[in-house]
Amino acid sequence: MTYSCYFKLCEYIYNFYALCRIYNEFLCTLAIDRKEAEAYDMFYTSGSAVLPVRQKREDETMKKIFIDGSSGTTGLRIRERLNGRADLELIQLPESLRKDENARRDALHEADVAFLCLPDAAAVEAAALAGDSSAVIIDTSTAHRTADGWTYGFPELTGKREAVCSSKRIANPGCHASGFISLVAPLVELGLLKKEAALSCFSLTGYSGGGKGMIAQYEAPDRSPLLDAPRQYGLTQQHKHLREMQIISGLDTAPVFCPVVAAFYSGMEVTVSVFRKDLTASLDELREAYRSYYHGPVVHFEDSADEGGFYSAAAFSGRDDMQITVSGNDERILLVSRFDNLGKGASGAAIQNMNILLGLDETLGLEL
Repeated sequence: MTYSCYFKLCEYIYNFYALCRIYNEFLCTLAIDRKEAEAYDMFYTSGSAVLPVRQKREDETMKKIFIDGSSGTTGLRIRERLNGRADLELIQLPESLRKDENARRDALHEADVAFLCLPDAAAVEAAALAGDSSAVIIDTSTAHRTADGWTYGFPELTGKREAVCSSKRIANPGCHASGFISLVAPLVELGLLKKEAALSCFSLTGYSGGGKGMIAQYEAPDRSPLLDAPRQYGLTQQHKHLREMQIISGLDTAPVFCPVVAAFYSGMEVTVSVFRKDLTASLDELREAYRSYYHGPVVHFEDSADEGGFYSAAAFSGRDDMQITVSGNDERILLVSRFDNLGKGASGAAIQNMNILLGLDETLGLEL
């Protein structure tokens, strides 16, 4: 080979690799992160490299999802989240058939996963319509949270993740209940909190937790000045979350529960106060127990999580994760859970449960 041919070959090789590098950089501008790429069968970036993910087999089909009751706050949020998912197909009924029993029954039987975003009585009826459908039903109402044959959809609790994977009927937890149970259930399970303990709990929530009616009330230009300050409710101690709070946590009695709604859109802070005499662990031992029990990615323990001596109930607004922390002293202890009532307290938890049962990354589509 002559020197001129050799240099010519080197030039060709150099140009080829230069083109490859330019193409690689172009793909990087289009690529998304690996978690989303794996769901959408696209490219993902790893440092400066662009790597392909598994391509969809010809015999694979998109999972079909139906939302029964997609006009309410939770239903709308679930639909918004799913509209951007290329790995799922939404079954949508025309407005004229949205309440038609036959059309809903057909959709419930066609779907792989169906979300029930309905009032309790309507959710019971919808579950009956599903009958022996092969669809996995995720009910966001209160109706089935302690019912036989239904799995409580808080996968961070011991055994619940496996149950969600194999269940055909999943009850999505209540917002206030999620915070309380996240704090109390692990301690009872680990023998650190006596199940006969008489607990009290207060929970601060944004007004979106009250649904469309309360949102309109708080956002009205001529709203009552009474809405400017936090308002306590559930005054008769008959709040609909109390039953699951007691049963799922393994307590002998329900807590004294004080929910409070305030003039901010979303976010939640649930606090359980405990006396040392009701515990078999010290303050530091409680922290270590939570740290070992919750290690993410959705529920996680954080020490010294206050904001200069304050806890803001809006700190996790717009997010789908949950923070667990402990404050107090050796005699009086505060267990605190913060999250978004619309996130881990509602639609975010529903999407997480769907991801788990479909064998996907549980955080796909979540904001953490």
